[in-house]
Amino acid sequence: QVQLVESGGGLVQAGGSLRLSCAASGITFSGRPVAWYRQAPGKQRELVAESRNGYKNYAGSVTGRFTFSGDNTKNTVNLQMNSLKPEDTAVYYCNTIFGSKDLWGQGTQVTVSS
Repeated sequence: QVQLVESGGGLVQAGGSLRLSCAASGITFSGRPVAWYRQAPGKQRELVAESRNGYKNYAGSVTGRFTFSGDNTKNTVNLQMNSLKPEDTAVYYCNTIFGSKDLWGQGTQVTVSS
């Protein structure tokens, strides 16, 4: 079964850190673009960070605080989130392309308290 499974979300105080992970099964991340998105209540889903063609790109709101990393040998990618802010509160989703279509995980909730 082809799927992405996110983990690592939770409740943290402002200024704290969390490390999200996304594990792929049925496919490999190698050679695919992989991205993290998030969706806050009442807002559209937005791109947070992506790895594409060997480059990492970040949304301006997370640059310098979030770091995207990957381990193709374990077929996982991670999002290290530091200096978290209440506005980072959202459901975080892992995304890649499979068969020319978007493949999404189920999401993991991140809540940052002030």
